[in-house]
Amino acid sequence: MKMKNKQKNENIVKAINKNVKSSPRKVNLILKSITGMGVNEAVKNLTFARKRIAHDIKKTVQSAVANAENNYQYDIDKLYIKEAYAGKAIVLKRFRARAKGRASPIKKPYSNVTIILSENNKVEHGTKS
Repeated sequence: MKMKNKQKNENIVKAINKNVKSSPRKVNLILKSITGMGVNEAVKNLTFARKRIAHDIKKTVQSAVANAENNYQYDIDKLYIKEAYAGKAIVLKRFRARAKGRASPIKKPYSNVTIILSENNKVEHGTKS
């Protein structure tokens, strides 16, 4: 009950990308670096990131921005990434044939990426509305 009241007061927008082909451990490295940034700066950083998974995260951020603009009429320039995290999804289990009829497991993990945006309502210095 308390969480519902808290969410109504805050201006948050969420976008979830399910089954991203990378482990949550690798995805969280990039997500930690963009948490707290403005949306425009985060998209720029993800564009030039050297990790393969940065492209999928960038698409998720852009989807969250589109949700904020179309569904809630937020100003894009005031949006920032409040939270960004990855959780575990499915794990494909394969095996690799080894010597003497044995097998060793290969685990191919997937993750769910969640991006939560919030609107920054700080009054700038020198101007009062």
